[in-house]
Amino acid sequence: MAITLPHIEDANRTTYLPPKGEFERFTDESHYIEKVREWGLSTTKEVKKEFWYKERDHQRIVKIKGFETYGQAEEFNTVIVEFQDGNLSCIHPAYLKEMQASSFGKVSFSDVAEPSPAPSKKSEQPNAAKPKAVKKETATKKEKQTKIELPEEKVHFTATVKQFALSWNHFNEENDEVVVFENIVIEQANPIKIGLAWCAHSKTLKKFELAPGEKLEFDGKIVKKKLPNGKDVEEDFIVTNPVLYKINNPSKLKKS
Repeated sequence: MAITLPHIEDANRTTYLPPKGEFERFTDESHYIEKVREWGLSTTKEVKKEFWYKERDHQRIVKIKGFETYGQAEEFNTVIVEFQDGNLSCIHPAYLKEMQASSFGKVSFSDVAEPSPAPSKKSEQPNAAKPKAVKKETATKKEKQTKIELPEEKVHFTATVKQFALSWNHFNEENDEVVVFENIVIEQANPIKIGLAWCAHSKTLKKFELAPGEKLEFDGKIVKKKLPNGKDVEEDFIVTNPVLYKINNPSKLKKS
């Protein structure tokens, strides 16, 4: 996509909905690729770095700088885009995806809502531009959950094996075997309940011949990394609920 500087009148006509404060930035290139593909904004092998931002009477080029999370399990995202003049704005990823279509706005720009004002403190919803025609009531009605402060060091866990699943690895372009845990608790002076987490079904874990419903305890590190869904897999290997945390290098595993 060729870069062109925005006309001053276009910049003046754009309604910006900037993030309220700090937002999550990409940790590295692989994190960016993972999120952009998760939002459906790039399906080609070469991941896009620039996107169209279209309004009623003009369009501009933007780059994705980061995202915000919301929902009871922080399973929803609002994308933060940066315009060429440095301005930041919030937008729902599904709406940004619609903007990439060549047919966007050609039928009737009246179907596109005027960007709404920033929400009140009571609503806790992100102030992202979104279309009237697309209803996201389920997502916007969920309250934002307090973020869990994850320990950086290795900790001790108790958990239950929920199921085995297949997860798409976009680097080698095939599904990887993973184990999904539930009822995960970081055992310490003040225990932390995590809920769901996943880890690679490594050769080490396979030696334990785990089965759904088994209770375990083990050591490991936990990070915030959403489980990617598998591609073209049977229903038994799909996780219906979002799994937002990953456990790295589980060790000293014992069955309870």
